[in-house]
Amino acid sequence: MFITKPLKSDYAAFYAGYISQVAEGEIVSTLREQQIQTKKLLDSLSEEKANYAYAPEKWTIKEMIEHVIDTERIFAYRFLRVYRGDFTPLPSFDQDSFVKNGNSSKRTLVSLAAEFYALREANLFLFADLDEHKLDFRGMMSGKEITPRALLYIMVGHEAHHLHILKERYLAVV
Repeated sequence: MFITKPLKSDYAAFYAGYISQVAEGEIVSTLREQQIQTKKLLDSLSEEKANYAYAPEKWTIKEMIEHVIDTERIFAYRFLRVYRGDFTPLPSFDQDSFVKNGNSSKRTLVSLAAEFYALREANLFLFADLDEHKLDFRGMMSGKEITPRALLYIMVGHEAHHLHILKERYLAVV
């Protein structure tokens, strides 16, 4: 299904950077392709590399992957709530608290990659049969209006953002 990009009024300005990274079009196909490419990239890394942080106070690769997983899970939940017509305001979340209290250091990169793949697979089932008019429902997220359309693009853009950082700041050095 060809899904046009969200309007600037469909999301908080903070998310513009993520959305700008995503081409307009077959967003569900883009999510599937991204799933495959991310899994392939993660499968190419060693456990030793996965514990690397490019600077003090920066996340390790494992922590960053866990952050991508957590954020996808939260954005998919937000998508579901608004797409199904539940317009109860949705709170923000503290990404640093999530990483600090996560268990990525005790997990293998293989398990994180498998969790990412399975989570995206579940989300692809959720996105398999979209109704165009529901993509423009408006909900409140962190005190700002958001649409399911915008959340789809934010999910793709957020992951693309972190994969770019992974390649540029982590893998170029390791």
